[in-house]
Amino acid sequence: MKFLPSVLGLCAAAGLSLGVASAADTPVKIGMITTLSGGGASLGIDTRDGFDLAVKMRDGKLGGAETEIITVDDARKVGNAKQIVTRMLKQDNVDIVTGIVWSNLAMAVIPTVTKADKFYISTNAGPSALAGKGCDKNYFNVAYQNDNLHEAMGQYANDQGVKKAFILAPNYPAGKDSLTGFKRYFKGEIVGEVYTKLGQVDYAAEIANLRAAKPDAVFFFLPGGMGINFVKQYNQAGLKETTPLYGPAFSFDEGILKAVGEAALGVHNSSQYSWDLDNDANKKFVQAFQAEYKRKPSLYAAQGYEAALLLDSAIAAVNGDMSNKDGFRDALKAAKFDSVRGKFKFGNNNHPIQDIYVREVVKSDTGVTNKTVGPVFKDHVDAYAAMCKM
Repeated sequence: MKFLPSVLGLCAAAGLSLGVASAADTPVKIGMITTLSGGGASLGIDTRDGFDLAVKMRDGKLGGAETEIITVDDARKVGNAKQIVTRMLKQDNVDIVTGIVWSNLAMAVIPTVTKADKFYISTNAGPSALAGKGCDKNYFNVAYQNDNLHEAMGQYANDQGVKKAFILAPNYPAGKDSLTGFKRYFKGEIVGEVYTKLGQVDYAAEIANLRAAKPDAVFFFLPGGMGINFVKQYNQAGLKETTPLYGPAFSFDEGILKAVGEAALGVHNSSQYSWDLDNDANKKFVQAFQAEYKRKPSLYAAQGYEAALLLDSAIAAVNGDMSNKDGFRDALKAAKFDSVRGKFKFGNNNHPIQDIYVREVVKSDTGVTNKTVGPVFKDHVDAYAAMCKM
């Protein structure tokens, strides 16, 4: 990778390591499988761009080692992801796989990677099946466990006095984890629980059902274009002013908000990351990302970026020698990098222990954006960690 002029001047300002002196001669090979076309492409593009930014800012290397990144579009199809990872492991001989956005694809890929004694670093998907009994020493998640952001909204709904909630999500692993997470903390009555088709764009029937249920609030998890359509249709139905809408960041991040516009104003959402978090690492990341890509970073971009930072620290610790798997694994677990979240550590199941915030969608001079309101959870541990026996 070439070192792009647009980020060159930011390296010193960002305090970024340019590597170590003694990297191994063999390049570190990283396979990035992510969604770059079709539904949800913006999420994969943000993931890739955040990861690539960190590599560009290190002159095309991670941990001082020559780094080869093989990026392939999965088009959000399980069959594609399976074929891609097989080729990456058997033909490309990658050391690390990363980048998958969707939990159904992650479930099809991650066990294959760990069974091959390679490392998987999740930039997003954190299915419950891989956080508890299915945890693995070679699987690390820099984002969250799927339930986490939804748990925060369940708690926030309690704090706001919500007694009756209508909840909906797509019918796939992350959708089921999301509603499980919300219900784990919400103490009121669930007056409707609906699982929609993955990729659905018309929510007229669901909106009619929730209107009839007369909830105090609606909680939904519909990432990417699904959420764009739902929020617009919810607003057009005149419900937003009478029945507050809650959700996770996945439907209210910066790229999504550009498409949704003012229909999202006033909605509260949960995230472990926001572009306005007040710490030095985040300020430098936001500056670099905006300079390179001319937009605010989403949580997907931040997660891609931090996956690269984690790898940078671990590759440096073994001087680029990926045959030192125990040393590399220990360095990943130590997570010695400056997090844009302000702090970062892994729990026993290699998922983050972290703060989770509530944000409000507001209008600014540059359009619709998120403003951090405050933390809902501090040092939150996922519900499946106790089941992991590593």
